Amino acid sequence: MVTASMVKELRERTGAGMMDCKRALQDTNGDIDKAIELLRERGLAAAAKKSGRIAAEGLVDSYIHFGGKIGVLVEVNCETDFVAKTDDFKSFVRDIAMHIAAANPQYLSRDDVPQAVVDKEREILRVQTLNEGKPEKIADKIVDGRISKFFKEVCLLEQAYVRDPDKTVQDVVMENIAKFGENINIRRFVRYEMGEGLQKREDNFADEVSKQMNG
Repeated sequence: MVTASMVKELRERTGAGMMDCKRALQDTNGDIDKAIELLRERGLAAAAKKSGRIAAEGLVDSYIHFGGKIGVLVEVNCETDFVAKTDDFKSFVRDIAMHIAAANPQYLSRDDVPQAVVDKEREILRVQTLNEGKPEKIADKIVDGRISKFFKEVCLLEQAYVRDPDKTVQDVVMENIAKFGENINIRRFVRYEMGEGLQKREDNFADEVSKQMNG
């Protein structure tokens, strides 16, 4: 039996509407964990329909890491000024800026990676694979897998989200599309690191930012 307290708990944990929570609990025989999965699946499906809509409002936000070691500017778009002004949206944008500071993505998505960069990386990985003694007939398949890993390291939307490594940044964007009921789009960003490109003592600023986000 689905009780009001179960619906309330599920709503608090997911941010979904009351009737959606009630239906999810009914469909999963009152199993809250399964209901959360079901709501996520349904939310992401609904979000996919919204992801093609025009998003021309939003925020440009900045994040400066303690001590001025790393700075990030990011633009995140939504569909309405109403959503852009909400505390939840502002918090989401700030979290994305902090993720960028910590994870140091080089590109927004794999579509933004220049073909010359991909070709060079593929060439290097192929030589590495052959040097490891892998047969040439399977080298290309191995390289394909390693190129996919390369994209996950350098592309913001494919990176594991710092706050929850089980999700990608794209997963988090889709969840927020479902949450706000509008298309959400990370449009562009720039990240500066103090002394970048200069010879200097090695400090892992990214680890510092990550600890701050999860602290």
